[in-house]
Amino acid sequence: MIDTHKNPETAVLVALVTQKQTADQTKEYLDELAFLAETSGIRTVKTFVQKLERPDTRTFVGKGKLEEIQTYITDNPVDTIIFDDDLTPAQVRNLEGEFKEIKVLDRSLLILNIFSMRAQTAQARVQVELAQYQYLYPRLTRMWTHLSRQKGGVGMRGPGESELETDRRIVKDRIAFLKEKLEKIDKQSQTRRKERDRLARVALVGYTNVGKSTLMRTLAKAEVFAENKLFATVDSTVRKVVLGNIPFLLTDTVGFIRKLPTTLIESFKSTLDEVREADILLHVVDVSHPSFEEHIEVVSSTLSDIGAADKPTILVFNKIDQFEPKEDSAYELVQEQEGEVPVAVRKQTALQYLKKTYLTQKAEHVVFISAQNRENIDELRDLIYNLVKEKHFTIYPNWVNVPLSESAEYGDGLAG
Repeated sequence: MIDTHKNPETAVLVALVTQKQTADQTKEYLDELAFLAETSGIRTVKTFVQKLERPDTRTFVGKGKLEEIQTYITDNPVDTIIFDDDLTPAQVRNLEGEFKEIKVLDRSLLILNIFSMRAQTAQARVQVELAQYQYLYPRLTRMWTHLSRQKGGVGMRGPGESELETDRRIVKDRIAFLKEKLEKIDKQSQTRRKERDRLARVALVGYTNVGKSTLMRTLAKAEVFAENKLFATVDSTVRKVVLGNIPFLLTDTVGFIRKLPTTLIESFKSTLDEVREADILLHVVDVSHPSFEEHIEVVSSTLSDIGAADKPTILVFNKIDQFEPKEDSAYELVQEQEGEVPVAVRKQTALQYLKKTYLTQKAEHVVFISAQNRENIDELRDLIYNLVKEKHFTIYPNWVNVPLSESAEYGDGLAG
């Protein structure tokens, strides 16, 4: 009997410790890269780390580390080598020359691959394809020699035009076509958003895999896809929600991540417009993640880049049920004279410390919840209600207000 089960693709991961990136940061980034690879269906079998002041201009890593990687893949079945930073066109060509039949990817190309897998709507598919072509255009190498055969042979190549030049022309034409197509889709999206101007708009933002879709499902009481993988949501999803008797639109958006490819940010302009044009932001944070504060900075920086940093924002610390205080952290405020501090006490103390810190120093509106277990959801609803009510009454000054405590809240579907 023939075994038709296909083994997962295997990969080694490569990263550097540099002047700008510590060993601890590199380890964490590699863990995230492994998660990205897993999301893409690739199994990590080995990681390689080298300490350099800066990446080698020719092969990213130094000669000795390159030989070490080469030796490993000679002795072990490896399909792909993934680098945790963007590779220059020259580095791609040199590395492909060194590793022959082994695929060479960098972090951005891996993220683009995941986006292409996750895109469901026509708009998202066009956005991802455009980002891929814009990213790959300056990196055209031997992997692109198939392009000249995509449209047949007759009339393909001009006089004296090399195969690489033909490939570049095809990609350039495709980029122009996709941009034109995306402009038409963007105009349709703008029309839909203008039709929604008579309702307050709330957008969920945050690092990838922090629980935005789960929270969306809880607040809107509607089926929204949620999965414990990076970039489970690529397409924006919009639902109508009513708190008290005040309706508003709630939008789930694509998650942010460190080193997000700039081509993706450019291509996903219309999706990010959902964030730019929102009246209120729910910045969701996975408080159980060891680097949640860095994640906050990444999201805040991206919001600033797209001109959405000054909006009324609720900082929603999610996954409190999974939160574990660090042993050496400043959260350890409770000490007993005898024995260890109980875990539950440490956890509550740490959460109270964080709440006090963010309430008094870093954010105007803060709430700690578990979307999965529905902990403190009522407190979050109260915060949303008060902000939405303020916006709603600027649109409808004569609206009769019904206090949230006296009304039921519900959600109903609205196509995204």
